[in-house]
Amino acid sequence: MLMRKDHATLLVVDVQDKLLPAVDKADAMLAACRWLVGVARDTALPVVFSEQYPKGLGHTHADLLAEYPGAPVVSKLHFSCVAGDCLPDSLLAREQVIVCGMETHVCVLQTVLHLLAAGKQVYVVADAVGSRKESDRQLGLERMRQAGAVLVSREMVLFEMLEAAGSELFKSLSKRYLMGEQP
Repeated sequence: MLMRKDHATLLVVDVQDKLLPAVDKADAMLAACRWLVGVARDTALPVVFSEQYPKGLGHTHADLLAEYPGAPVVSKLHFSCVAGDCLPDSLLAREQVIVCGMETHVCVLQTVLHLLAAGKQVYVVADAVGSRKESDRQLGLERMRQAGAVLVSREMVLFEMLEAAGSELFKSLSKRYLMGEQP
């Protein structure tokens, strides 16, 4: 099944200031998430940011928020955004959820498993998730795939949001997101 911008929301899970330095290859993961949020903004794909216990772990990284001003930011204590009952109705009304963020084997995993149990089509952006250890990232991705989530890349998201070549939007986004050095 294809991701469709009129059916999907991008959920950015817990990319927070105080936890980020502990994540393996944090700079690359942050850059990948920023790239993805920029694509969402430029293709009119809605975005929701979640924060795990922001009092202790800080807030969503400012670079991400700057890519999509006005996107909702929700707080939670549960590891799962679904169990935390924090997701806005705008996300829950859509049948597809595209997920990136951290940590792959904890908050991303539990959110994805609950979204699948709620009947959502879930796409996990494998090159835009991170954990403190690479082995935990890999195990989290494998478990989500086995449970029915679809693993995708950032470029898959871009091309499926665009749907076709030839438009001015395609030309503009190709230059911005596909040419030159990319994260």
